Amino acid sequence: MEVSGFTETGEVLGRIMTNDPHMAKELRGFIKKALKEARKNLTKDARDYMNSDPRKAANAVKYAVYKSLFGGNLSILQKGRGKAGAKYELVRQRKVAQNPHMRGGNSRPRVNDGRNRLDYYYSSDRGYILRFLASGTVSRMSRFGNRGSIRQSDWFGHTAPFEMEAAAGKVAEAINEYVKQQTNG
Repeated sequence: MEVSGFTETGEVLGRIMTNDPHMAKELRGFIKKALKEARKNLTKDARDYMNSDPRKAANAVKYAVYKSLFGGNLSILQKGRGKAGAKYELVRQRKVAQNPHMRGGNSRPRVNDGRNRLDYYYSSDRGYILRFLASGTVSRMSRFGNRGSIRQSDWFGHTAPFEMEAAAGKVAEAINEYVKQQTNG
């Protein structure tokens, strides 16, 4: 009897070890779920920080789950080769479209060429905007006068560690629940 109980305990311990493929898959799933929620919270914090975000720059926060070890990270998208991520077009409301009886104004449709390239953003471009907000700029002078500056805020450096700690706590809770489930039944 004792030998069979010992083998059952060994089987349970084998199922909850991280070198078991099923446990490894479950653990990465817990990590992914926690990081996805942390990314959602960071994106919300970025939107709250910015006064106006017409091109949805707050969506440039990304998460990654590691394949070779158990873990992951939150970061801002980096400019890579090509145009990574979804394209977003800023559609400006034209005054003529608001009031069709209006005289004058710009009634011609906009041409889709290089002159309007600032109306198209890709994910990596959004990351560039978030880095500007985090690092700030110096005061700029031009022939027209002071162009102003963006103050340094480091909002990502302050918020991301908090979200990562919360995600780590959620992963620990999920692992505890999974281990209890495996050992009890």
